[in-house]
Amino acid sequence: MTSQKRSKFSHFITQDESAQYFEVGYSCDNAILLCLGDERVFITDARYTTEASENLSSGVELVQSNNLLESAINILSKSAIKSLSFDSTQLSVSAFEKLKSTLQIELKPTPNFHQMLRICKSEQEISLIKESQRLNKEAYKRFAKIIDEICSDKNSAYQKVFLDDSHSLSEKELFAIAKVVLENGGKYDLSFCPILAINQNAAKPHALPSDKKLQNGDLLLFDAGIKYKRYCSDMTRTTRINFECEDFARDNFECGNFGCKNGSKQESSEAKSSGTHFDKSQTFANKELQKIYDTVLKAQENCIKNLRAGMSGKQIDALARGVIEKAGFGKYFSHSTGHGIGLDIHEQPFISARSETIIEDNMVFSIEPGIYIPQHYGVRIEDLVVVRGGKAEVL
Repeated sequence: MTSQKRSKFSHFITQDESAQYFEVGYSCDNAILLCLGDERVFITDARYTTEASENLSSGVELVQSNNLLESAINILSKSAIKSLSFDSTQLSVSAFEKLKSTLQIELKPTPNFHQMLRICKSEQEISLIKESQRLNKEAYKRFAKIIDEICSDKNSAYQKVFLDDSHSLSEKELFAIAKVVLENGGKYDLSFCPILAINQNAAKPHALPSDKKLQNGDLLLFDAGIKYKRYCSDMTRTTRINFECEDFARDNFECGNFGCKNGSKQESSEAKSSGTHFDKSQTFANKELQKIYDTVLKAQENCIKNLRAGMSGKQIDALARGVIEKAGFGKYFSHSTGHGIGLDIHEQPFISARSETIIEDNMVFSIEPGIYIPQHYGVRIEDLVVVRGGKAEVL
């Protein structure tokens, strides 16, 4: 972060775990951190003091308390500071009123101020996010292999663990498998609950897992991420499920007839490449779906290729949105193009049609355009980029 940004927020109070970890190397679910110039005071209860003492950065004062806010007020009342910043999206109204009524200090509410402090990542942070994304991509590969094994091998050990009597994976079962694969034996936490949506459900950008069953030839949208040393990853792929097995033979194309001449359900020979995969090169039997997929991919590629430092978030959003609008699907792109990522899965900068944030080198964010046709299907493709030398580099 720049010294100019830091100087604006030299005195602040926070209960946000990501902010606490960034500042002092440790956080827990019941703590207040006071940053008073060069002084750091971490206030928590007896459940966490031993762990905190082992993990806090050197020079941080640790205070054990049964009333965190009262302890913070006591420390602040003895300090010489004139003003105190706080995140108005985090601090409760009751805590604010208590601070206001007991302290002779100017309170400065600033939404998401700490995200703005860490909006430009250090080289160490970029390396951690890059490794997190690499591990995430490896999990995607393992997940694809497991899906194919379960759905094509009657003797697969996975079938006995995950399949019920219907002999077909549901979104809920896919969700359970994905969590196991992503967490990798407890090595990693999830950045967020994975999204797995089949056919029509993929038209819901943040669909909840249902009992809908997976069949050969289906469209599957998979959005997931893990945390590596607290730093998040995030990736979305939309794929065509492709396995060959009599028990799982596809007898209808459940994405509906949108864009299919005469409701044709025949698969082209090109759509019969072997094996499910989450590469961005995908072939679908439905011509309209293929057009939508290609449009989303083109929108993402155009955005990544042409975004530059010095652009605003809304200018970068337009690079992706413009491609989708030109193809006639503008009204089906219902969310922003991207979001920052780091210790939080969603943080500054936001790449949206309203964002005035100016993009700088070392900012890390997602590029994730999508098209969602209600009752038919949805497509989203997401990668993370870091801005270096004024241009985007895919992580």
